[in-house]
Amino acid sequence: QVQLVESGGGSVQAGGSLRLSCAASGYTYSTYCMAWFRQAPGKEREGVATLYGSVGWIYYHDSVKGRFTISQDGAKNTVYLQMNSLKPEDTAMYYCAAGGRRFGGECVASRAEYKYWGQGTQVTVSS
Repeated sequence: QVQLVESGGGSVQAGGSLRLSCAASGYTYSTYCMAWFRQAPGKEREGVATLYGSVGWIYYHDSVKGRFTISQDGAKNTVYLQMNSLKPEDTAMYYCAAGGRRFGGECVASRAEYKYWGQGTQVTVSS
């Protein structure tokens, strides 16, 4: 059974940094699309970054390009989201997801495409 466990959320001031972790079990992550999504109150869940582990195909939402970095540690079967220069608008519940499909090489960032989800970790950025 596939399980995803996120950690690393918290509260920071604008301009600060956080690193989210997603520990995966039950499959070999390098053959799956992995993604980070976020959902703010009253808003749709949106794809922030995706990664196809075996060849390193990466996608970022325009709003986080240059500030967020998705990466992997094969030995730990863990995917990370390094978040720098955080803004109040980054405040949301962040979810790790796995099992999406690829299109043109990249993993799609559509919620409906992902089969497995973690429980979420809260990120709050104050101004």
